[in-house]
Amino acid sequence: MVKTESKIIAAARIESCIVALRGEKVLLDSDLAQIYGVPTKALNRAVKRNKARFPEDFLFQLTADEIMRCQIGTASKRNLRYRPYAFTEHGALMAANILNSRRAVEMSVYVIRAFVRMRRELTVNETVARRLAEIEKALLKHDGALRDLYDKIRPLLLPPSEPKRREIGFHVRYDQPAKAKR
Repeated sequence: MVKTESKIIAAARIESCIVALRGEKVLLDSDLAQIYGVPTKALNRAVKRNKARFPEDFLFQLTADEIMRCQIGTASKRNLRYRPYAFTEHGALMAANILNSRRAVEMSVYVIRAFVRMRRELTVNETVARRLAEIEKALLKHDGALRDLYDKIRPLLLPPSEPKRREIGFHVRYDQPAKAKR
């Protein structure tokens, strides 16, 4: 039971470490090293020795602007002398393969599951957003139609104006010429 709980916590922690950079979901080298249970220096050294296994879509080094965006609230945790690496889903799996440690292989499953879960949630969110946009468009169209209908019906809803009553008594109208007497 304890192992299952720790694995659930590990999976939730992995998801919290995944960040979006350059349109990709990535794990930074220090976070990935911590997950795999190795020093960051050892991870980066292994990556450099196996550079051919890490094309640009698996791994890239952060720019100064990206470093500042990723370090909000965590500046003390990162070593600023070296620009960190960012591992995509495939890069994280490849890193587990080159590290060849039992923990890295075990945790790589959770890393991949975290990426897959995030991708699934993103797809669901995009579907919901697309559907909401369609509903909003339909509501705007219906709103315009209802407004036109209301404008046409409104005069019918107003109380009718009082009909002009015939005046009783003798009234002289000065605007008409007087009739000639016979």
